[in-house]
Amino acid sequence: MTPEIAVDLFREALWLTALIVAILVVPSLLVGLLVAMFQAATQINEQTLSFLPRLLVILVTLIVAGPWLTRQLMEYSQTLIHNIPLLIG
Repeated sequence: MTPEIAVDLFREALWLTALIVAILVVPSLLVGLLVAMFQAATQINEQTLSFLPRLLVILVTLIVAGPWLTRQLMEYSQTLIHNIPLLIG
């Protein structure tokens, strides 16, 4: 295996990891920002108020995007496993 192939495999794995994390974290960050703005506007300082909406958004995001994320991860894993003989030899 040449260094170029190793770097390419690492780049693909890092991109897939960043994609999975971004799809799960960005909606939670946006909801957290909206709840924080609501709390600042109404001067409600309840810590648990921001937790439940973020939890529900992550749950809905997993339900909606979960099959696609799993498919992407499985395709990468299958490609990697099928290319093992080519990478070694």
